[in-house]
Amino acid sequence: MPKEILIVDDEPSIVVPIQFLMEQQGYNVIIAKNGEDALDVILKYKPDLILLDIMLPGIDGYEVCEIVRLNPDFRNVKIIFLTAKGREVEIAKGMALGADAYIIKPFSNAEVVAKVKELLEKTHEKTGT
Repeated sequence: MPKEILIVDDEPSIVVPIQFLMEQQGYNVIIAKNGEDALDVILKYKPDLILLDIMLPGIDGYEVCEIVRLNPDFRNVKIIFLTAKGREVEIAKGMALGADAYIIKPFSNAEVVAKVKELLEKTHEKTGT
Protein backbone atom coordinates (compact mmCIF):
# COMPACT_ATOMS: atom_id res chain seq x y z
CA MET A 1 0.00 0.00 0.00
CA PRO A 2 1.50 3.38 -0.97
CA LYS A 3 2.52 5.78 1.78
CA GLU A 4 0.37 8.88 2.20
CA ILE A 5 1.95 12.31 2.22
CA LEU A 6 0.15 15.46 3.28
CA ILE A 7 1.42 18.70 1.73
CA VAL A 8 0.40 21.75 3.77
CA ASP A 9 1.13 24.98 1.91
CA ASP A 10 -0.95 27.87 0.60
CA GLU A 11 1.29 28.56 -2.42
CA PRO A 12 0.28 26.66 -5.58
CA SER A 13 3.77 27.34 -7.00
CA ILE A 14 5.14 25.12 -4.20
CA VAL A 15 2.31 22.59 -3.93
CA VAL A 16 2.02 21.62 -7.62
CA PRO A 17 5.67 20.62 -8.21
CA ILE A 18 5.97 18.85 -4.85
CA GLN A 19 2.76 16.95 -5.48
CA PHE A 20 4.08 15.88 -8.89
CA LEU A 21 7.42 14.84 -7.38
CA MET A 22 5.81 12.79 -4.61
CA GLU A 23 3.36 11.10 -7.00
CA GLN A 24 6.31 10.21 -9.29
CA GLN A 25 7.84 8.44 -6.28
CA GLY A 26 4.67 6.38 -5.87
CA TYR A 27 3.18 8.17 -2.87
CA ASN A 28 -0.48 9.11 -2.41
CA VAL A 29 -0.70 12.87 -1.94
CA ILE A 30 -3.24 14.88 0.03
CA ILE A 31 -3.18 18.70 0.07
CA ALA A 32 -4.25 21.22 2.69
CA LYS A 33 -3.98 24.98 2.18
CA ASN A 34 -4.11 26.07 5.83
CA GLY A 35 -3.54 24.78 9.34
CA GLU A 36 -7.18 24.08 10.14
CA ASP A 37 -7.64 21.96 7.00
CA ALA A 38 -4.36 20.20 7.75
CA LEU A 39 -5.57 19.13 11.20
CA ASP A 40 -8.85 17.84 9.73
CA VAL A 41 -6.96 15.85 7.08
CA ILE A 42 -4.51 14.45 9.64
CA LEU A 43 -7.36 13.19 11.81
CA LYS A 44 -9.20 11.69 8.84
CA TYR A 45 -6.33 10.11 6.88
CA LYS A 46 -3.45 9.78 9.37
CA PRO A 47 -0.76 10.41 6.74
CA ASP A 48 2.64 8.78 7.02
CA LEU A 49 4.47 12.06 6.47
CA ILE A 50 3.61 15.77 6.46
CA LEU A 51 5.42 18.39 4.38
CA LEU A 52 4.51 21.47 6.38
CA ASP A 53 4.95 25.16 5.69
CA ILE A 54 5.17 27.44 8.72
CA MET A 55 3.56 30.57 7.30
CA LEU A 56 -0.06 29.53 6.79
CA PRO A 57 -3.37 31.37 7.08
CA GLY A 58 -5.01 30.77 10.47
CA ILE A 59 -3.17 28.16 12.50
CA ASP A 60 0.50 28.26 11.51
CA GLY A 61 2.78 25.29 10.88
CA TYR A 62 4.38 25.48 14.32
CA GLU A 63 0.94 25.04 15.93
CA VAL A 64 0.03 22.18 13.58
CA CYS A 65 3.27 20.41 14.47
CA GLU A 66 2.71 20.94 18.19
CA ILE A 67 -0.88 19.66 18.06
CA VAL A 68 0.16 16.56 16.08
CA ARG A 69 3.00 15.81 18.50
CA LEU A 70 0.70 16.10 21.53
CA ASN A 71 -1.48 13.26 20.16
CA PRO A 72 0.03 9.82 20.87
CA ASP A 73 -1.93 8.35 17.92
CA PHE A 74 0.32 10.34 15.59
CA ARG A 75 3.73 9.67 17.15
CA ASN A 76 4.88 7.76 14.04
CA VAL A 77 3.81 10.51 11.62
CA LYS A 78 6.93 12.16 10.21
CA ILE A 79 6.97 15.96 9.88
CA ILE A 80 9.23 17.93 7.57
CA PHE A 81 9.05 21.70 7.74
CA LEU A 82 9.36 23.12 4.22
CA THR A 83 9.60 26.85 4.78
CA ALA A 84 11.25 30.15 3.92
CA LYS A 85 11.89 30.75 7.63
CA GLY A 86 15.58 29.94 7.76
CA ARG A 87 16.95 31.74 10.81
CA GLU A 88 18.61 29.55 13.44
CA VAL A 89 15.99 30.45 16.05
CA GLU A 90 13.17 29.40 13.69
CA ILE A 91 14.87 26.10 12.85
CA ALA A 92 15.50 25.43 16.55
CA LYS A 93 11.84 26.14 17.36
CA GLY A 94 10.61 23.79 14.62
CA MET A 95 12.88 20.97 15.75
CA ALA A 96 12.00 21.55 19.42
CA LEU A 97 8.30 21.21 18.57
CA GLY A 98 8.99 17.75 17.18
CA ALA A 99 9.78 18.10 13.48
CA ASP A 100 11.84 15.28 12.00
CA ALA A 101 13.52 17.56 9.47
CA TYR A 102 13.65 21.21 8.41
CA ILE A 103 14.18 22.19 4.77
CA ILE A 104 14.54 25.84 3.81
CA LYS A 105 12.99 27.32 0.65
CA PRO A 106 14.26 27.53 -2.01
CA PHE A 107 15.14 23.84 -1.91
CA SER A 108 16.28 21.26 -4.41
CA ASN A 109 13.76 18.63 -5.49
CA ALA A 110 16.40 15.93 -4.90
CA GLU A 111 16.83 17.10 -1.30
CA VAL A 112 13.10 16.84 -0.58
CA VAL A 113 12.76 13.41 -2.23
CA ALA A 114 15.82 12.07 -0.39
CA LYS A 115 14.62 13.29 3.01
CA VAL A 116 11.09 11.91 2.48
CA LYS A 117 12.49 8.51 1.48
CA GLU A 118 14.91 8.48 4.41
CA LEU A 119 12.22 9.26 6.98
CA LEU A 120 9.67 6.83 5.53
CA GLU A 121 12.27 4.05 5.48
CA LYS A 122 13.00 4.72 9.16
CA THR A 123 9.26 4.44 9.89
CA HIS A 124 9.13 1.19 7.94
CA GLU A 125 12.05 -0.26 9.92
CA LYS A 126 10.57 0.72 13.30
CA THR A 127 7.02 -0.46 12.70
CA GLY A 128 7.79 -3.41 10.48
CA THR A 129 5.02 -2.45 8.06
